[in-house]
Amino acid sequence: MISNNGHPEEMVLDEAVLEQGKVVFARPQALSENHTHYCPGCTHGLIHRLIAEAIDELGIRERVIAVAPVGCSVLLYQYFEVDAVEAAHGRAPAMATGLKRTQPDKVVFTYQGDGDLAAIGAAEILHAASRGENISVFFINNAVYGMTSGQMAPTTLLGQVTTSSPMGRNVQLHGYPMRMAEILAGLPGACYVVRRSVYDIRTVRQAKKAVVTAFKTQLAGLGLSMVEFLSSCPTNWHMTPEEALGWIRGTMVSYFPLGDYKVTDAAKALEA
Repeated sequence: MISNNGHPEEMVLDEAVLEQGKVVFARPQALSENHTHYCPGCTHGLIHRLIAEAIDELGIRERVIAVAPVGCSVLLYQYFEVDAVEAAHGRAPAMATGLKRTQPDKVVFTYQGDGDLAAIGAAEILHAASRGENISVFFINNAVYGMTSGQMAPTTLLGQVTTSSPMGRNVQLHGYPMRMAEILAGLPGACYVVRRSVYDIRTVRQAKKAVVTAFKTQLAGLGLSMVEFLSSCPTNWHMTPEEALGWIRGTMVSYFPLGDYKVTDAAKALEA
C-alpha cells in the first residue's frame, strides 16, 4: 500500500500494519453501502460520515431516527443504516418534535440545508429552539440552493452571483445573509449551538467532536443542539473541488466565523 505522498518508508509502515491485520479505516456501520448522488467535491458525503462515526462510537444506532429534508440531501435515508423519515420542505424540526415527544427514548436528528432550514423552515427551527425540543440539528450551509440549480439562499453572501441574483446579492434588494447559529444561540431552549466546517483535517476533526457533543446533549436531555457546517458546492459555485474548499476558508468564514455560539455549562461538561 502506498501512502498519499508516496514515501517508501510510509509504504513499509502501511504494509506492516496490514500484515498485523489491524483495521485502520473502514466504513461506519451506520453508513450504507449505497453510492451517493452528490456532485464530485461536495462535502455532504464527508459530513454524513462524521455523523455515522459519531452514532457508532456512542452505540446508539438502533435508537436513531433521522429526519431527511427537501434539498440535495433528500435521499439521506438511503445512505444511513438507521430508521429515517422524510419531512416536507422545511418541516424537519416539527416532525422531529413529534417523533421525540412520542418516543423519548429515541435519538432524533434533522439534517437540513440552508434553503430548508433558514428559508421555508425558519419558523420551525426557531420555535423548536424556543421550546427547547430535545433534538439534534445538523445544518448544512453552502450559501446557495444546491438541488434546484443554484438560486440565492438566505445565506448567500453579499455580492455573490447566483442564478436568481445574476448581478450579485444586493442589500437594498435582498437584505443581508442570515447567520443562523447566532440567531438560535439567543434562544433559551438551545443548549449547544456551534459553527464548524470541513475544509481541512483540523476543521474535520473539530466538526466530528461537535457532532458527538450534539448527540450527547440530547442523550442528557439538555434541549436543542445545532451544529452548522460551512459546506462546499463546487457545481453551483462554478469552481473545482479544491477551489471550493479554499472559498469556504477564504470567503465564507469571514462572514460566518467558526466557533461556539452557545454552550451551556451542562453541555460543556459533555464536550468530546
